[in-house]
Amino acid sequence: MPDSKQVDASADAENTVLEVTLKAGKLTAAQRRWLQKGLGQAGGKLPLFDDNGREIPARTIRACIDAGWAEPWFSNPIKPDWLVCKLTPAAIEALSASQKVKKS
Repeated sequence: MPDSKQVDASADAENTVLEVTLKAGKLTAAQRRWLQKGLGQAGGKLPLFDDNGREIPARTIRACIDAGWAEPWFSNPIKPDWLVCKLTPAAIEALSASQKVKKS
């Protein structure tokens, strides 16, 4: 590979890491808590309720969907207003980047 192409590829990789790190910095505490719950679940399923049994606010869920960190998984026929979501690869990157940012 010519040197210029190799430099371009490494610059692109650096920019991607920077973008993920910047996005991770935009995670709110509530979003981070909710998304982290999906890391230990099969398929990255995100919970509908928090540890105290309260429903996860729709605003938190919508913000994560809009940012590309969560995606709707399936519709619930019994409760169509509930958003059953799962983690996206971008969420996993953002969460790992936020852990790196905290350690630094």
